[in-house]
Amino acid sequence: QVQLVESGGGLVQAGGSLRLSCAASGGTFIGYRMGWFRQAPGKEREFVARISLSAGIAYYVDPVKGRFTISRDNAKNTVYLQMNSLKPEDTAVYYCAADPSGSPYFNPKSYKYWGQGTQVTVSS
Repeated sequence: QVQLVESGGGLVQAGGSLRLSCAASGGTFIGYRMGWFRQAPGKEREFVARISLSAGIAYYVDPVKGRFTISRDNAKNTVYLQMNSLKPEDTAVYYCAADPSGSPYFNPKSYKYWGQGTQVTVSS
């Protein structure tokens, strides 16, 4: 059983930056592909980014390409999401998730473990 705890959310003005962290415990972190999702009020949970086991491959949803960077530190059992040039439409609860099987990266159903989420609010 893997526990995931996100941190780093908050309120920021448009154009600002935040770095989200997700600390994992209770499992073999290096065995999980890690993803970030977000959910805005009234909307479905949306894929944001995904990183491979060794951090060699990353995927991003088009609206965040060039602004967000996903990374992981396997020694610290932590995955990060660096968010730059934030926009009001980035406002959402951000969740990290762990996928043990390498299933389609954009599908929330591929991920077995989820954190509780951290709120990101971008003001205009």
